Amino acid sequence: MPKSAPTEAKVKASTVGTFLVSLVLAVLNDLNGDAELLAPLPGWLQALVIALVPTGVTFLSGWQARHTPRGPVNL
Repeated sequence: MPKSAPTEAKVKASTVGTFLVSLVLAVLNDLNGDAELLAPLPGWLQALVIALVPTGVTFLSGWQARHTPRGPVNL
């Protein structure tokens, strides 16, 4: 089985940034909004879903995007 390349730092950074922003949005939504879409879920699970869905989408988008070639790879 071929060895896969490591995840680039820009993908990791965008993932962490999105996660932090999502947490802020979850807190703001809880304080100022009416979260009817996620109302059937417990409060802690609503915050987790709001935080992890955008994070997963960002990671997958960054992983799928073409990256700049860096020369020969020694695997």
